[in-house]
Amino acid sequence: MVVLDAIHKIQSNQANDLACRWNCKAGKCGSCGVEINGKPKLACMTRMNEFEEEQTVVITPLKSFPVIKDIVSDVSWNYKQNEKIIPFSPSKKDKEKDFVMMQKDIDRVQHFRKCIECYLCQNVCHVIRDNDTKENFVGPRFMTRLASLEMHPYDRADRIPDIKNEHGSGMCNITRCCTEVCPEEIQITDDAIIPLKERVVDRFYDPITILFRKIFGKKK
Repeated sequence: MVVLDAIHKIQSNQANDLACRWNCKAGKCGSCGVEINGKPKLACMTRMNEFEEEQTVVITPLKSFPVIKDIVSDVSWNYKQNEKIIPFSPSKKDKEKDFVMMQKDIDRVQHFRKCIECYLCQNVCHVIRDNDTKENFVGPRFMTRLASLEMHPYDRADRIPDIKNEHGSGMCNITRCCTEVCPEEIQITDDAIIPLKERVVDRFYDPITILFRKIFGKKK
């Protein structure tokens, strides 16, 4: 039995009006994200036998977002952050050639796209939990999406200024709390956030790059 089964049993036998968001019950839709004994988890992937028989299991909604009802959180703020991101902007296809990607590029992009948008990483991010700074940082989920686009060999959009300013890459101080809760085991901090920070530093703070731009009037 998983925690989601226990919730459904409570709905059936004790609280018919208990609100709970879920869909696939297979750890692929990300809908059933809650906090279980204070830790962000998927209810469908957390087994009841992980807890002691006499232990009280406390289920609460994701704390970084407004509560709609019971254990259902309003995560619509995340959709607004997603809308800020420039979509994939591929280069024009050569009629004589097919798009060809190196396997390492394919693996990297696919690694990022394993995200199921459960928003557990967003929930645990201390920047998002602090309402004074929330609007200045898109959060780890969307830093991952930005990385998948910025590192795509056929994407031609210049995203670095937005990553620095609009999306607030500098707000993250590398606690790796987002990586720790990811059910897909995406290395959010090491594979997405840190490389994006490095690209921002290369563009805006590296003295050689700045001199190069002054001389040639070009971006690195």
